[in-house]
Amino acid sequence: MSERLIVVSSDCHAGLRIADYKPYVETKYHEIMDQSVPLQMEMTEKAEESFLMKEINDEWRAPIEQELKGAWDYKERLKMLSNDGIAAEVIFPDGITEMNTPPFGAGLGLSPRAAVPELQWAGAMAHNRWLAEFCANDLSRHIGVASIPLLWDVQQAVDAVRWCVDNGLSSVMIPTMWDEHAPYHDRKYDPFWEVCEDLGVIIHFHSGPAPQPEYFGTNWPMEDRSDDLPGAMGVYVSEVMWWLYRPLTFMIWGGVFERYPKLKVVMTEGGTAFMLPPWLRLLDHNYTDIQFSAKLGDFRSHLSMAPTEYFARNIAIGASCVPRQDIELHSVLGEDKLMWGSDYPHPEGTWPNTAQYFKDTFSGLSETVGRKILGENAVEWYGLDRARLQEVADEIGPDLSIFK
Repeated sequence: MSERLIVVSSDCHAGLRIADYKPYVETKYHEIMDQSVPLQMEMTEKAEESFLMKEINDEWRAPIEQELKGAWDYKERLKMLSNDGIAAEVIFPDGITEMNTPPFGAGLGLSPRAAVPELQWAGAMAHNRWLAEFCANDLSRHIGVASIPLLWDVQQAVDAVRWCVDNGLSSVMIPTMWDEHAPYHDRKYDPFWEVCEDLGVIIHFHSGPAPQPEYFGTNWPMEDRSDDLPGAMGVYVSEVMWWLYRPLTFMIWGGVFERYPKLKVVMTEGGTAFMLPPWLRLLDHNYTDIQFSAKLGDFRSHLSMAPTEYFARNIAIGASCVPRQDIELHSVLGEDKLMWGSDYPHPEGTWPNTAQYFKDTFSGLSETVGRKILGENAVEWYGLDRARLQEVADEIGPDLSIFK
């Protein structure tokens, strides 16, 4: 039998339909959940109509309805992974696509905007309970990313991280945007960074959140203002990646990685080709080229390394939906940085055409580099059981012909 490749998807999504989270929500919140779910469903459906072009999404979904149930059905999940040749996956919460977001705004966006702190925490922990149960089917293959609404209460977040680790979850997602709350260079968050470093918990930021009211109107999605706000979606897609990078700008300059040198962070689905190299050049420019200007004060003596050195040591890239031009950036970013992702079950991802994507995208690429991007980098970064994943890959993984 020809050698099979270990493939790890750094970006997959899973979650129950909103109402189905009820058994995982504390009983004291059941009544308010019953009241809020219909409203959340209505808002989600409205958002789908304007944000995803419902007709196009429905057409894509129609022939694969059963397979899409893998977003919450474990048996279908295994079929999807097998068909895609994926030995292991990193699982984020979901949002609009399959209407399977956690309640109370605790899903992929995890925004503090208009959220009730107690309820958002209730929704997040409901998802985390379900996710821990889902991943427990095979912890070597399913790396669950817990939802942590850090902004409201740092100690509660610390306690939640400990709960996650005790229940098999060693990755977390925190808000990309903080609105009026303290940003991530504030020392108040040090206990959170510390517990993540101590317990080996990897922090994640996932693209998607942005100041949508600025683009689509303050009453979006309930009010459609596309006629008097032309180009709103163009503005959103042009800016959304910037909001993903912004937390890391604060953490790097704030000395988070100086104080916690073993802390690991992943930025996922971040449009690597368009913004990442210029952003890194900007950070290093501001570290090396303008410090002589006395009027700016001393903003770097608390750092022992340049920003790109912290990036190289502490940050990895979940490069989902990645085209060949982004893969070629391995020569700029370092071939140990990029980790491929399928983005299942989102229509912009590679599923259900992943096998053809591998052939089209990795053809002619160095086998050494391809192995790293497709799986070996993730195995190293997440500390996965390589021997176990090779056993899985020997059954389902793609072979070396994808590089020819």
